[in-house]
Amino acid sequence: MSKSHYETFGTDGPQERHEQPAASSHQQPGPHEPYGPGASLHTAETLPSGLYPDTCRPAYEAQAYLVQEPARPRRGVGVTRAAGAPDEEAHDDAPAAEGHGDAPAAEVSGRGARRRRARGMERPESAVRRLLPQALVVAFLAGGTTAFVAQDKAVELTVDGHQRTLHTFADDVRGLLAEEGVRVGTHDMVAPDPDTDLAGGDTVAVRYGRPVRLTLDGRRREVWTTAHTVEGALNELGVRAEGAYLSASRSKPIGRGGLDLDVRTERTVTVMADGRTRTIRTNAPTVRDAVEEAGITLHGQDTTSVPPDSFPRDGQTVTVLRISGTREIREEEIPFKVERVKDPTLFRGAEVVVQSGRPGLRRDTYLLRTVNGVRDKPRRVTSEVVRGPRKQIVKVGTKALPRTVTGADGLNWHGLAACESGGRAHAVDSSGTYGGLYQFDSRTWHSLGGAGRPQDAPASEQTFRAKKLYKRRGTTPWPHCGVRLHG
Repeated sequence: MSKSHYETFGTDGPQERHEQPAASSHQQPGPHEPYGPGASLHTAETLPSGLYPDTCRPAYEAQAYLVQEPARPRRGVGVTRAAGAPDEEAHDDAPAAEGHGDAPAAEVSGRGARRRRARGMERPESAVRRLLPQALVVAFLAGGTTAFVAQDKAVELTVDGHQRTLHTFADDVRGLLAEEGVRVGTHDMVAPDPDTDLAGGDTVAVRYGRPVRLTLDGRRREVWTTAHTVEGALNELGVRAEGAYLSASRSKPIGRGGLDLDVRTERTVTVMADGRTRTIRTNAPTVRDAVEEAGITLHGQDTTSVPPDSFPRDGQTVTVLRISGTREIREEEIPFKVERVKDPTLFRGAEVVVQSGRPGLRRDTYLLRTVNGVRDKPRRVTSEVVRGPRKQIVKVGTKALPRTVTGADGLNWHGLAACESGGRAHAVDSSGTYGGLYQFDSRTWHSLGGAGRPQDAPASEQTFRAKKLYKRRGTTPWPHCGVRLHG
């Protein structure tokens, strides 16, 4: 056998070690024989170098080897392992000690001893390199734990009055709210500002906005508030509620859906009626109600200077109007229209009434009022057409007049007209039978080709028809004035 496994190096140099017979597989060392039966201090096996610490090494090297592991008893051997001895030695030695297998017990024990010596001969530098990663991991974990603890912050979060204390790693208020699933909108309040950095011990408050459909003194609008009750909302909105009418109690809670709130503040209103003036403080919804609160009653057609159903304003003066009156019905004519139609069969200037016009009739109702003793101007309240007007249709001649009548042009027709009608073309006698310059009757006028009434025809046509009559009958049609034709 080689000396490397059986020599010890003492202070006087190498000494030869005597082989001992292998122990029996059934023989165990006794409690007072730590080195085996028959062994002594001088004949016991010397362990490889490096298994136990070298007391002559420097202090910084000795500390690396003086790391002790918890003692664990070896199977079948009552000794304690030194630091650095592998845990598998007990398992490797067990088969050798028990004599398992075909190999002799001494040979198996020798192989186990050689493996233990190989493992025990570990260099100090290797041990340092093996322990260094473990030290780095421990240092890294210690540093990470310190940073982890440094980022953890204990803050107080209050959401709509519900307060709780929690731990967070968020950097700012916005991150905290996102971390806790708290959503905020435009009308919600967050204090401090969402971009504010967080530190341990900070307090964050969130108050949700609630819509209030507010009708304040007759004016409706929608406002938002973070208050939880009607009273809080009124204070937040700056509404003066002393003596005011509220449609909901002051203590009524406001949910996230909001509520409808009607508020009528107390106002000063002056009422003038029957020569007296009364000033009251009221939260009435209408002028009519304010007048009644002033002890004034409206009768019949009585009204006020402002609409009775309007909202009374602060400092407003209302005058009560005592009204009495009657209704009067009046009938009035509706004038008819005249329609003029051209007729080429009539001489120019002649007009014939084909349809006489008739005026219509309208019945109007007027209100005659007396206001506070003063008679008011009549006011028409209704108008009804009883009968519609009928238009008048007149034919107007467009035919050219003849210039002369042979045998009659040289006579004194001007003198005859002056004698018969005073020279008036539209003259009519007292009986209504004769008309015009020459006092034609209707029958004679029509026989001469005239249309309508002679007094309605132009003077030139009447003279033309008179000349034709003279050619037929001479001066006979004018027994008293005919002599004027030759005079």
